[in-house]
Amino acid sequence: MVNATLPRRPLGRSGLDLPTIMFGGNVFGWTADEATSFALLDALLDAGLNAIDTADVYSRWVPGHAGGESETVIGKWIASRGVRDRVVIATKVGMDLGDGRSGLSRAWIVRAVEDSLRRLQTDYIDLYQAHTDDASTPLEETLAAFGSLIQAGKVRAIGASNFTAPRLAEALAISAREGLPRYESLQPHYNLVERAIYEDALEPLCVAEGIGVINYFALAAGFLTGKYRSEADLAKSPRGQGVAKYLDARGRRILAALDAAATATGATPGEIAIAWLIARPSVTAPIASATTLAQLHDLVAAAQLHLDASTIAALDRASA
Repeated sequence: MVNATLPRRPLGRSGLDLPTIMFGGNVFGWTADEATSFALLDALLDAGLNAIDTADVYSRWVPGHAGGESETVIGKWIASRGVRDRVVIATKVGMDLGDGRSGLSRAWIVRAVEDSLRRLQTDYIDLYQAHTDDASTPLEETLAAFGSLIQAGKVRAIGASNFTAPRLAEALAISAREGLPRYESLQPHYNLVERAIYEDALEPLCVAEGIGVINYFALAAGFLTGKYRSEADLAKSPRGQGVAKYLDARGRRILAALDAAATATGATPGEIAIAWLIARPSVTAPIASATTLAQLHDLVAAAQLHLDASTIAALDRASA
């Protein structure tokens, strides 16, 4: 799986560069235990997929978990392998960790970053992201807090996740006016079945402002792999009911277009769906995950897959 020549792209104006797929680290310490996580991380680095996205809240939703499990596993791996300078680590702050620990206030950000640094066993975070907008905290306060972390060398660049276009534009304007660091990346929900929210307003803003885009749910919770093709298939996985909404005429059109592209290229439907995102000029690197080495091999294949214009156009039409 070694491939040191995977293409790389700059993440906005952050000074960071990423491979064309960012690995979603929510699986670490959850659906991938520590030993599996270490094997995946070793293989990721070996393949050149050295950018990992996580968050302080991963995986608080699991019974018995408190949050921080993913960061802890990544930190143990970094320490055991001595590879901090070879990986790009992105994490997030802002989601509810209980006991009032949430939001984007200065007080919480400066406390939360220390917790993340400790779990990750590093003295800096490459990309620190506001996990969700916090309307109760002035944007100036949040951006100034992030600025203090950058000045202290604890964070290299900042990003926004789950922001609307008006709020992202407002934050960018404040950064310019007040001389504060700006959000250099956006993490939106975007894939072949979920196009409108990003394409209508966020994409034009990101292009105009030179914002990097690392979108999540690249495979629509597995729907775009072709795993779910009928109501009966929804029972295959705990995530099945979450994709039931896609099993309509449009969803079946998209699956048919993915099947046709897969037949023509020899790739899998999931690889095609990710390659379609990579081909989108505004996208820096879609976030995708794996819990087995076989799935990781598919991600590496997707990162190297080039779709021709006619294939992209067919997928665009099917998913319009």
